[in-house]
Amino acid sequence: MQKYVVLEKAVGQTPLECAELWRAAHTEYTGVPLAYAGRLDPMASGKLLILISDECKVQEKYHNLDKQYEFSVLFGVSSDTADVLGRLTIALKIPTISKSQLVTSIKKLVGPVNLPYPHFSSKTVKGKPLHVWTLEGRLHEIKIPTKESTIYNLAIKKLETKTRQEIYDEVSTKIESIKPVTDASKALGNDFRRVDVRKDWKLFFATGKPTDTFTIATFSCTASSGTYMRTLAEVIAKECKTTGLAYHIHRTKIGQYQKLPFGLGFWKRCFK
Repeated sequence: MQKYVVLEKAVGQTPLECAELWRAAHTEYTGVPLAYAGRLDPMASGKLLILISDECKVQEKYHNLDKQYEFSVLFGVSSDTADVLGRLTIALKIPTISKSQLVTSIKKLVGPVNLPYPHFSSKTVKGKPLHVWTLEGRLHEIKIPTKESTIYNLAIKKLETKTRQEIYDEVSTKIESIKPVTDASKALGNDFRRVDVRKDWKLFFATGKPTDTFTIATFSCTASSGTYMRTLAEVIAKECKTTGLAYHIHRTKIGQYQKLPFGLGFWKRCFK
């Protein structure tokens, strides 16, 4: 029996749904323990490492794996989850973002960085996950913890604009890709608060003209374990003197990355 399998999680799936779909297609694994090594948010897609059988008992061996992502940042809109599945704050003025701004901004972020945990994450503070503090409206009572990470490389892949109409249509499709959650204990804030999130995006659409254009920048990033692309999206926007959220996140590699001088490096091991 194999020790692990690497699956492609789709947008809208939970890691558990992704693993169970694989199990359903491979009946020889019925009743065999499965565990995922490294989460992916519902709005993220890409590589998901699933441990099988006795390998689940040594999960700690897989806790410090490096990851590579392709992610994009929508500027001028922010949310409390730092992605499209959160309660929105819309900038009063649509920002103009240039490639030179982005190049300058991301240079500061390569190397060791200390990034705050997202408000919607499972990081525990005083015995309670951050997402619970957020849902209770009590973030002001605690200090948001930070995590030291290493960003091995960060590069701009594409800079484009999309209309308000295009963004609204794409986001609506992503939000509805999650199956309805009726068990409140298994979703953040009652079905991911989608009733309110839908209202927020409708407000975004109604705030201006359907033809208004927003800047979206796509990046590739290789980083150490536990680096949140949602947080990185917010930090990049802040460096550009505006707000932003992770519009798209796709994990492309999982393994061990060997950093070399002059910004070079290679993957010593990739899980495939």
